[in-house]
Amino acid sequence: MTPPSPVVVVTGANGLVGSAVCRALVERAARVRAVVRRPGSAPDGDGVTEHVGDFADEAFARTVVQGADAVVTTVHPMGSPREVQHRVGVEGTPVIARAARDAGVARLVHVSTAGVYDRSAGVGDLAEDGPLLPEGSGDYPDTKNATDAALAEVGGLTTVLVRPPAIVGAGETSVWNTLRPRAVHDGERRANPAKTWAWVHVDDLAAFLADVATGAVATADDPERGPAAGRTTPVVVAAEPATWRDYLGTVTDALGVAPEWTDEPVWTGQLRADRARAWGWTPRVGLTQALDELRRGLAAGS
Repeated sequence: MTPPSPVVVVTGANGLVGSAVCRALVERAARVRAVVRRPGSAPDGDGVTEHVGDFADEAFARTVVQGADAVVTTVHPMGSPREVQHRVGVEGTPVIARAARDAGVARLVHVSTAGVYDRSAGVGDLAEDGPLLPEGSGDYPDTKNATDAALAEVGGLTTVLVRPPAIVGAGETSVWNTLRPRAVHDGERRANPAKTWAWVHVDDLAAFLADVATGAVATADDPERGPAAGRTTPVVVAAEPATWRDYLGTVTDALGVAPEWTDEPVWTGQLRADRARAWGWTPRVGLTQALDELRRGLAAGS
């Protein structure tokens, strides 16, 4: 007998990561409950149903997770005022996490960020146990760290904190394919070319999120082999090494402007994705392809 298709709730389903996760889940024959705030904004696809509401509303959260196998949370209002980031991330995300636990949902997969790690000059390679940035490091890392901590306090739920670095990929609100290039066009072109530019393509990130959500990665006693059942497991997801010479050089060349290279001390280590790879993840998009996609997108928009 064919097992039933897993039911997965995706918050922020109309965003860059959320929409990619929905596509990846459909490819895995999952049934997707796409949570959005605006009617008609959920991605199309067989097996995708739109659910309009606020995942931080307890009644809505309880309803949307009922009978689900997993929840993938992708929402954090990066760039918004600190109080908004705190309300949505630190206060709001645990609401749907608690609803998922109480409903017997098997897994919560949360999109965190590698931005929670201290990547100061002189710090070497970083894995999941790397030093976190202290409170006061900025609105984004502070609230992302606090959200991770709040989710870890939701006991009795198998939670995976996925920590990607820069997420590249075409999209209307793509930070690294549209927003950062716009800032470069407007004059923000200074960087040490040797500084590490850690990155991952949105399609590869989505594939990992979908595999974890659908149970393709089994739980394990050792976090190096899989998520810890009933506990919280962080996992770094990063592609091959790159530098700011690669990224900023591509953007400035495509825009027809000159970069402003500096020589201040910078982080030159790498994000180690050994755990993700041990869980069966292999990124398919290499640096050359990612930068070519970026270059084509900037050329088309000029």
